[in-house]
Amino acid sequence: MGRLAQTEGLTDVQREILATVRDFVDKEILPVATELEHRDAYPTEIVEGLKELGLFGLMIPEEYGGLGESLLTYALTVEEIARGWMSVSGIVNTHFIVAYMLKQHGTQEQKDHFLPKMATGEIRAAFSMSEPGLGSDVSAISSKGVRDGDDYLLTGQKMWLTNGGSASLVAVLCRTDEGHPEGTAPHRSMTTFLVEKEPGFGEVRPGLTIPGKIDKMGYKGVDTTEMIMDGLRIPAGRVLGGESGRGFSHMMDGVEVGRVNVAARGCGVARRAFELGVAYAQQRHTFGKPIAQHQAIQFKLAEMATKVEAAHAMMVNAARKKDSGQRNDLEAGMAKYLASEYCKEVVEDAFRIHGGYGFSKEYEIERLYREAPMLLIGEGTAEIQKMIIGRRLLEEYRIQG
Repeated sequence: MGRLAQTEGLTDVQREILATVRDFVDKEILPVATELEHRDAYPTEIVEGLKELGLFGLMIPEEYGGLGESLLTYALTVEEIARGWMSVSGIVNTHFIVAYMLKQHGTQEQKDHFLPKMATGEIRAAFSMSEPGLGSDVSAISSKGVRDGDDYLLTGQKMWLTNGGSASLVAVLCRTDEGHPEGTAPHRSMTTFLVEKEPGFGEVRPGLTIPGKIDKMGYKGVDTTEMIMDGLRIPAGRVLGGESGRGFSHMMDGVEVGRVNVAARGCGVARRAFELGVAYAQQRHTFGKPIAQHQAIQFKLAEMATKVEAAHAMMVNAARKKDSGQRNDLEAGMAKYLASEYCKEVVEDAFRIHGGYGFSKEYEIERLYREAPMLLIGEGTAEIQKMIIGRRLLEEYRIQG
């Protein structure tokens, strides 16, 4: 296993879960990941294996058929999965953001209806906030939900849905202006809707179209899509929490979980890149000795390992903060920022160690080199994380008088 990225204070149950996941990654994901990624093929057999392990219910309470584990357990699990193939960790991420939002904010009827099936993986979820012209400005959301009797009619276009095609449940953030006078802060007139649909592409229910997969540089296998709503009729009972106007806070709570997840993914990809780099450095010979014996390469390995260890520590801290019930936007922002930036740097250093062979699709590092950039923008860019961190620091260190 190696010395890096160890976590102190885990329970026997947590260690058992992580050992099981690590074994699954080594046997079922790593041997096929690169071939599936090059074909942009959805990892159906891997997903079925995750369902059998109960991982779709990892954080769902036991009363709903889940394992009732902590965010820390989930984050460490994601780190292991991302070490095998980051796309697989993306399949579980949006599912767990929605499960967490339901657990924290859903009505009892919504919890009873969705969580048991989500725990088994029968229902898999997607999370939709972004729009084509939106970027990081969530307050500029233009998709609308208009009240029509006991229903809402949703209209608008959404973008960058991970699991958009394979999911049968999508948590969608829309603007709902009823009861909110002109001049109301934008975030107070947003609502999260729980949209049920058939998996697949095309018109998946009346008024809802999933056009198809977006062709991406990396992060392949997992389906990333648009979503077009044109008079999509949703019962008022599918407003998350049963009350309009609270969607922004619901989504931001979920995004904090997502940022810990992205940090965990960065840790997993970086750890795998280090493993590949340190192994190749001992196998490749130049000037009569393994390149690992050259001081320049040892310096590079030392920097890579330090970054892996630092990112892991910050990710664990952010997860534990959230588990304690405390506000963790500062810690989650720091962890996401550091882990994604360090992941990019560690992957690039491993790529450099491989030399020309790193440019060949026969070597795994080529895949990691294309996957790492997604983490720089997923769940908020580095610039957004810095804004969050800066504002929170000013709150904490505000001078008096």
